[in-house]
Amino acid sequence: MCCLRQVRNVYTQCGHGVTLPDEMINCENSNCRWSPFHPLTCKPPSCLRTCRQNKTFPQQYNPHINALCPACVARQQQQQ
Repeated sequence: MCCLRQVRNVYTQCGHGVTLPDEMINCENSNCRWSPFHPLTCKPPSCLRTCRQNKTFPQQYNPHINALCPACVARQQQQQ
């Protein structure tokens, strides 16, 4: 099923987090209304009965990156 991917990078050297824009993850299921493989000819009311109408719960990732966040890197470069 199609869903959103939500990523928040956590930078361990400064403790800051940066939330990235949500990304749509498309499935390849022709019975999913949100899929690029859903036929254009599939219309209500039959689509409401035969096709999935909801996206699944968002995938959430919080990778911990052993580095400074981009803002801290920029601040460090300005001080030099």
